[in-house]
Amino acid sequence: MISFVVPAYNEEKYLAATLASIHEAARAVGEPYEVVVANDASTDATERVALEGGARVVTVQKRQIAGTRNAGARASTGDMLIFVDADTQVNASLVAEAVAALRAGAVGGGAPVRFDRTTWWMRWLLAAVIPLFRLAKWAAGCFVYCTREAFEKAGGFDEAYFAAEEILFSRALKRHGRFVTLRSSVTSSSRKLDTHSVGDFAWLCVKLAAGGFGGLKKRGNTAFWYPDKR
Repeated sequence: MISFVVPAYNEEKYLAATLASIHEAARAVGEPYEVVVANDASTDATERVALEGGARVVTVQKRQIAGTRNAGARASTGDMLIFVDADTQVNASLVAEAVAALRAGAVGGGAPVRFDRTTWWMRWLLAAVIPLFRLAKWAAGCFVYCTREAFEKAGGFDEAYFAAEEILFSRALKRHGRFVTLRSSVTSSSRKLDTHSVGDFAWLCVKLAAGGFGGLKKRGNTAFWYPDKR
């Protein structure tokens, strides 16, 4: 069975479309499945939207994406795990490819990401980043898939980090077997374009290049992902 795990914090705006895409894709693929929304201390209608969208809700109080994904995974029951961010939409070809890869012996993997809108500088940035992720065999955080066995062997997402946890998880998965980046893409929201400038993205890249991931163990260094600082 496939367990779709959706971490969510105040996602009432995007969650319904994400859940609808999961149901449509899973039904087209024809695999037994469940959808688990890990509701991380939301203060909006996220829980109601999740329940109305046919998901089982797990309530957590972490305000950390790695821990929230782990909580959702551990509350799920499938032998195949697909982590989908609450503002990201999947499709049948993508889910079918993930299932086929796992049944062919892969431990997990990721997929290319498209955004619902872009700017010229975002297209330039993606042209640089996407080949890097493919070459390094890293999954983008909005879509990660794996077997439950591989998830457990890898130790789940590293809760010492507030960001870049998907890269560290990708590295951990690769120590246990074959990691496959799928051909089909997911579509994620470009909402950070509404709150961040080209300078913000450039400065983030500079900081990561200069300091690596070590600084991402401190919430205070991750305002790009946690703007409310809770």
